[in-house]
Amino acid sequence: MHVSEVLGSDHLCFFVHRVVERLDLSRYTEAYGAEGGLLYHPSLMLKVWLYAYALGVTSSRRLERRIREDLAFRYLAGGAEPDYWALNAFRKRHGRALNDSFTQVLELARQMGLRQMGTVAIDATRIKASASPDKTVKQRYVKVRAMRRARGERLEARLKVRRWQRACDADDPNENAGSRVDAPLEAVEQMPATLAKLSRPARQKTVRRSVTDPDARFLRARGGRFVLGYTAEIGVSNDHLIVAQRVTQEATDNASLEPMVDLIEATCNQSPDAVVADIGYYSNWNVERMQQRGIDAYVPDSNLARELNLGQKANDLRSTDPHHIRMRAKMRTERGSNLYRRRKALVEPVFGVLKEQRQLNHFRMRSLDKVAIEFTLATIAYNLTRLHNMR
Repeated sequence: MHVSEVLGSDHLCFFVHRVVERLDLSRYTEAYGAEGGLLYHPSLMLKVWLYAYALGVTSSRRLERRIREDLAFRYLAGGAEPDYWALNAFRKRHGRALNDSFTQVLELARQMGLRQMGTVAIDATRIKASASPDKTVKQRYVKVRAMRRARGERLEARLKVRRWQRACDADDPNENAGSRVDAPLEAVEQMPATLAKLSRPARQKTVRRSVTDPDARFLRARGGRFVLGYTAEIGVSNDHLIVAQRVTQEATDNASLEPMVDLIEATCNQSPDAVVADIGYYSNWNVERMQQRGIDAYVPDSNLARELNLGQKANDLRSTDPHHIRMRAKMRTERGSNLYRRRKALVEPVFGVLKEQRQLNHFRMRSLDKVAIEFTLATIAYNLTRLHNMR
């Protein structure tokens, strides 16, 4: 009896198999040397990992057991039984190749006629790191520019103090008429006031770093609580496909709007018709940059978002920046308010699926590079399930 007779010809595992067979896997094979050879073919490992993330299996040990026990996994593995060490080694090794596969899957969706860019909604969420918030150490740091400036000011202050002391210790000019004075008396009298105006040395800031995952950061999540983890960002198209994704250490989203637009253009080879983001991405500089690039962006400030959500009129008298004024007028149009409501239906359900159904509410691996690989696998698997359901 064939596997398709048991699982059904329209099973997700067959779709994952066909998609991976169409991908260019040269980046994976190039990562292996001729001396060592391949333990398992990259297509086999990629198939089982994508199908695993589609089912919410993110542990390499659980995946090893499922490959032995689950018929769909056994089909994708071709009867092989890779252990958890080989599975985890593959996941850690191929970060750039997985990004390339992410782009290829989007290109495949375009060929299928399923990827319609249209409006792209951008949002971010905090995902816990594989680290305990109790096992941290305090580190002190100070910005290099501030430290150099403070060092220069301290040196200048010492020189002024020495001149002032020399002037005070010098003989009274009235005792020896005609003798030369090193510093004018007025300057000597004003010296204490001048020194008082000098800025104080730059203070060192104390931050907590995780012992097990130094790349993780304490980030503010919803409800005012702090999460030790990373910021995951995605851009979702009208077809509910993830067209851009990345993981950062940023505590705020202000500086992420333009990089996300760059990612969308890089992966899709075209600009979106419109970009919608929440209040965390708003800044006057971001609005100005989107206008300069010709991007039709809809990003409200916090007061305007309250007006759009609750109907409480925002105070326009405080708006003085022309970019801010134009964005408020743009968001109050029928198109702007409709797109802002549409944003929630586009991007927030994707995070709900990834975090609640696919068990991506925390990362398995540690360090920024490795958690980015995890997130890439999860986003590719999500797109594959969308393509499978939308065929």
